[in-house]
Amino acid sequence: MDLLLKGQRALVTGGTKGIGRAIANQLADEGCNVSICARNAQGVDAAVAALSAKGVTAFGQSVDVGDGEALKAWVAASAEALGGIDCIVANVSGGNKPGEEGWRANFEHDVLGTVRCVEAAMPHLENSKNASILIISTTAAVEKFIGAGAYNAMKAALLNYSGALSQDLAPKGIRVNAICPGPIFIEGGAWDYIKKNMTPFYEATVADIPLGRMGTAEEVAAQAALLASPRAAFTTGTNVIIDGGITKRIQF
Repeated sequence: MDLLLKGQRALVTGGTKGIGRAIANQLADEGCNVSICARNAQGVDAAVAALSAKGVTAFGQSVDVGDGEALKAWVAASAEALGGIDCIVANVSGGNKPGEEGWRANFEHDVLGTVRCVEAAMPHLENSKNASILIISTTAAVEKFIGAGAYNAMKAALLNYSGALSQDLAPKGIRVNAICPGPIFIEGGAWDYIKKNMTPFYEATVADIPLGRMGTAEEVAAQAALLASPRAAFTTGTNVIIDGGITKRIQF
């Protein structure tokens, strides 16, 4: 199915690896022009080169999303490089650090990083005929997972923000949706580390997934591309759970 994304312009934070990279790749494969940011400049350069090779306009900068001014500058530079903005994907997280440092990191990167990106992109989204905002959260935001901590709580805050924002922006024709990935296995990622160093926990987690396996970043990216596309023009305020059934709540 043609998602009608050819020529659209999307920004993806944390677009050099993992879910963010998979989303950027999927959007580019659909003909969407893409701008990415991440902290590692070498990684940004490599990702931009790979995205450009797909025949689309690609742009990127080394940015710490926790740095508000740098983030806003990247949004502005991206809009200039792409000729506008149709979609933003807020994907970056401050990680899962312990203590007050973790709370500050998740607030600055997950919450404020998303809010600042939205606000910086708003003038451009208001001029788009297919404006959308996509926020990447986690199933740890909708059900208790491991311990009470900053990552889970701040990702839950994003779901509230996303839902309320969808109501506020709908009259302007701007759609807002969220995705909550469950356990996603990425080589070199968190679950890869857990598999190698906390094998019993990894195996117990897989055993709790009804589909019998962890997901892939590409499976999340496929849903992201659909939500960003004109094919989803009547979808807003939605939170899509992609978890193989590991969350046990009834969704209705």
